[in-house]
Amino acid sequence: MLCAISSRKLKPGTWEDFRRAWEPSEFPPGFIRAYHVRALDDENHVISFGLLDGSREDMERIREETGDVEGERQRAMAQFVESTQIDGIFEVVEEVTP
Repeated sequence: MLCAISSRKLKPGTWEDFRRAWEPSEFPPGFIRAYHVRALDDENHVISFGLLDGSREDMERIREETGDVEGERQRAMAQFVESTQIDGIFEVVEEVTP
């Protein structure tokens, strides 16, 4: 399983526009779910993370197949982003549940 995660500081007042730009026209194969969370002390600090059932090879294949679409999505989001602290794909190595 993979986790795509981004930590961004949005330009003030752009959450709704950012959220619309973030939503892909079609979710990639293996997509399970995504979350958007905001810092309690700064509503413009948004962390987005999504879980995908797949391997690194699956993600590379998806990126090759959707390169133009994903590039357009990233450019659409960028106009609402002041800065990005983290943006990457991580392998889930452990799930901890009570």
